[in-house]
Amino acid sequence: MDTQLVEHLGRQHLIGQLLRAGLEVALPIRDRGIDVIAYADIDRRIAKFVACPIQLKVASQRNFSLDLKYARVRNLLIAYVWNVQGDATPTIYALDYREAKALATKVGWTKTASWKRGRYATTRPSRRIVDLLQKYRMTPERWWERVACKK
Repeated sequence: MDTQLVEHLGRQHLIGQLLRAGLEVALPIRDRGIDVIAYADIDRRIAKFVACPIQLKVASQRNFSLDLKYARVRNLLIAYVWNVQGDATPTIYALDYREAKALATKVGWTKTASWKRGRYATTRPSRRIVDLLQKYRMTPERWWERVACKK
């Protein structure tokens, strides 16, 4: 499966979860580090319009990466969509930059030469990384919390 198709399938899975959460979705015209904008506009649970920019990291199996350039986008969530190819149900983890960097620091990535160049990535996240990501595993209910309640 080519990378564009993998990206498209991951985006559609993310959009489906966001819509099931009761959120709306907008797709930016230009690529400036934001792939999707999730927002809540007309809902009795909110007092005002809220929006959240999302950067997608989609993988046919697994991939975890962090790039220093995403630190500049305020309130950005980085959504890691795994397992979009094959029979496995795709899984989404969503972390803001601070959370992702804390994870990278905890596993020692921020001390590597790769990180000093501004990026670290792995296509084979260790069991430890997968375990650390579990608290960021997304469901429609969790998306509402992260976007509308800013948790």
